[in-house]
Amino acid sequence: MIRHLVHLRFRNDVGSSEKQALYARLSGLVARIDGVEAFAHRENVSVETPLVRGFLDMFWFDFRDAAARDAYLVDEGHQAIGADIVACLEGGAEGVFVCDIEL
Repeated sequence: MIRHLVHLRFRNDVGSSEKQALYARLSGLVARIDGVEAFAHRENVSVETPLVRGFLDMFWFDFRDAAARDAYLVDEGHQAIGADIVACLEGGAEGVFVCDIEL
C-alpha cells in the first residue's frame, strides 16, 4: 500500500469553505479511480512553528499499490483539482510538499 501525503501552504485569503470544497472534490476521486482505498485531510497542529514553515493543511490518499498511485497522478480529474489547489497556494507550486510512503 502507498500513502500519498500532500502538505499545503494556502494563501491567507483562502478560507475554510474554499478548502473544504477542494477536499470534497478530492474525495470524489476515491470512487473514480480504481485502487484508491482512502482519502483524508487534516490541519497541522504541530507546535514546532518554525519547522512547519506555513504548511498548515494536509491531505492523503491510500493506494492499493504503486500502479493505482500512478493512475491517480495522470487522471484528468486529479490534474484539474491539483491545478485549482496550486492556484490557491502561497507561491503556487512552492506551496506544496508531496511525500509517498509504503505502508
